Amino acid sequence: MVFKGRIRKLFCLLFIFNVFVITINNYFGVNLSAQNRDKEYEKFHPGELWLDNNGTHINAHGGGILFHDGYYYWFGEHKSEHTSSALVGVKCYKSKDLYNWTDSGVALEVVKNDTLSPITKGCTIERPKVIYNKMNNQFVMFFHLELKGKGYSAANVGIAVSKNAQGPYEFIKNLRPNAGKWPMNMTEEQRLSSIKPGNFDKWWTPDWMEAIKGGMFVRRDFEGGQMSRDMSLFVDDDGTAYHIYSSEDNLTLHLAELTDDYLDYTGKYIRMFPGGHNEAPALFKRKDIYYLITSGCTGWAPNEARLAVAESIWGPWKQVGNPCVGEDKELTFNSQSTFVLPVEGKKDAFIFMGDRWNPQKHIDGRYIWLPITFEKDKPLIKWHNEWVLK
Repeated sequence: MVFKGRIRKLFCLLFIFNVFVITINNYFGVNLSAQNRDKEYEKFHPGELWLDNNGTHINAHGGGILFHDGYYYWFGEHKSEHTSSALVGVKCYKSKDLYNWTDSGVALEVVKNDTLSPITKGCTIERPKVIYNKMNNQFVMFFHLELKGKGYSAANVGIAVSKNAQGPYEFIKNLRPNAGKWPMNMTEEQRLSSIKPGNFDKWWTPDWMEAIKGGMFVRRDFEGGQMSRDMSLFVDDDGTAYHIYSSEDNLTLHLAELTDDYLDYTGKYIRMFPGGHNEAPALFKRKDIYYLITSGCTGWAPNEARLAVAESIWGPWKQVGNPCVGEDKELTFNSQSTFVLPVEGKKDAFIFMGDRWNPQKHIDGRYIWLPITFEKDKPLIKWHNEWVLK
């Protein structure tokens, strides 16, 4: 009986230990067996756990990369296990080689002691991007911001600044872009049209879609500014910066020029693919040709990537199909675009950055980084289980 009692105690201790391990594992979002990384990465492994210098899965979703003074800085959404709301803020990681990343902490922290702050804990912060302004030696962060408790109705852009690449960043304002400004490619007839959303009993009818293409939602939001959700930033060769974002209830992309300090809008902007329902924009340039990768709007579920090209950033833009090739191309390899990174110092080296979202366990979202190749100036993205920069 004494022996059996000891066995029961042993099993109880083992049970308690297993519960402890599972709890810790769920909290950090990675397997404990994978935490103590004993060597550096020498290849990319799309879709696998990607551990930082502490042996913890990198937590920088919907992110973007800044190269500055010999280092790459990866900014992204810090995800918790059971929610996509911002409970921490924007994380930053630092790297020399793009394979191995050092956790640099929280670049932009949510506000925990002021429920009236636009970036109070529990708000929504998505797709942060950072660019460097040479004119005033300042780093500027833009991100999609939704106010706590308001769902996705605010559709704001948030702006923060820092004198250091990795932060901390100071939140300075949130707004809807281009209030009181008309798109450059919206006709006078469209601007003066009296058609309003209230004219329609049902959405998604052919007449409603034609009204959307004709700028009905632009007119609706003219005074208060245009909606801004999924977004990215792009700095052209001449230093001019642009903000590209999903607008008009995610039905139309807008591309807007920023002021010289990158903190506001010049008022010059265009509508892209009205009624096309694009999100997750990733804009890049090669050989004086502009490329734009987007996705459709299917929530957390992946869909087919879309590619558009133009010889001027102001267009005309032409959609040319799916840049992905091979198995699972129709699902963008089960991911969604977030950024295209030109690799510093390497000719024609571009990396497609995508997110494999996990709504059941947000913190465990994986990263799909793949090389972009070109055939007759058309970008192609192929799956690789592992690959290295060339």
